[in-house]
Amino acid sequence: MFLASGFLTNSVYVFGASLALSVLLIFARLGRGASDLIAVQASHTRPTSRLGGVAVFLAVFAGTWFWFSSPSVSSSYQLFLLVSAPLFVAGVAEDLGYPIGVRLRLLAAVVSGAAFVAAFGQWLPRLDIPIVDLGMAMPIIAIPFTVLACAGVAHAFNLIDGLNGLSSFVSMGICFSLMVICAQVGLSAHFQALGLLLAALSGFFVVNFPFGRVFLGDGGAYVIGHILVWTSVSIVWNSQQVSAFAILLIFFWPIADTLLAIWRRTVRGADMTRPDRLHFHQLVMRGLEISIIGRGRRHIANPLAAAMVVPMALAPMFAGVLFYDDVTATVWLSIVAFSCFFLTYIAGMRWSQRGRGRGRGRGRGRGEE
Repeated sequence: MFLASGFLTNSVYVFGASLALSVLLIFARLGRGASDLIAVQASHTRPTSRLGGVAVFLAVFAGTWFWFSSPSVSSSYQLFLLVSAPLFVAGVAEDLGYPIGVRLRLLAAVVSGAAFVAAFGQWLPRLDIPIVDLGMAMPIIAIPFTVLACAGVAHAFNLIDGLNGLSSFVSMGICFSLMVICAQVGLSAHFQALGLLLAALSGFFVVNFPFGRVFLGDGGAYVIGHILVWTSVSIVWNSQQVSAFAILLIFFWPIADTLLAIWRRTVRGADMTRPDRLHFHQLVMRGLEISIIGRGRRHIANPLAAAMVVPMALAPMFAGVLFYDDVTATVWLSIVAFSCFFLTYIAGMRWSQRGRGRGRGRGRGRGEE
């Protein structure tokens, strides 16, 4: 039922379409922004197309309309993509150089989320926290919370789209993890829909890692995050077996990175909407440049940093899948995951500060000679 021949054939077509469109973006030189090279959070060394999300979205769109073997799933996914359009358009407009800004993109995420609730009548019915679930039982509380939380998660995917392959690999990991849970609880329609997205992401990944010839961009990162998080909402809505904390573990990396950014900018008194270069993956990349690879070799440090971060991002996903129906276990695993993440980051920041201090000391010594 889950791996019917028609589904596998459709997935191959979607993979090929995404790969072909991604390659086309490279040779057509579309969506390149030289300003990205001087941005504070820049992590690549040459103008790179930021329209990879267009390739992924169009491949999924084509697979839904022309290749899907299940009419019921096809019609539902068509509607899903339709309600995702406001967010996708806002993100692509930013990628093309129009000053959309973070606030407008978040507003578009809220609009697309509210449209999902209106179209499918689904939202987070519970968080598996007894007192909080009393409020989640009331739609007037649960719906706004779900829409705002999911908008935040969609934005989180944009924050991790910095290193070659990182955002796409994390997205593929989340997609596969949700598919495994769907197979366990019998949600075949969700499984097939996620399979299409996984195929499209895989086609894009071929040209995204390790050389970073094309990036997801805002349009891709936002809409992929949107599709994944609202699919997970639908999974929790349709299955009482699935722990909400298992879903949290599966989405751990983008959520943890966003919470880290909020904490970091609050402590520093910085504008929440202004980008910086202090994300976890950027700390790893700069650490490699300073300690091992050397400056001027970012084309090596970038994919190597992504390869180092990916196992850390996959570990919570594995735990979420393994204990998907155990609330107690997933609560404790979430606490452990967040604790390890923040403690590791703090230790890394202190190490880097000591390294800069030693470098300044050596510089003063040379000046005195």
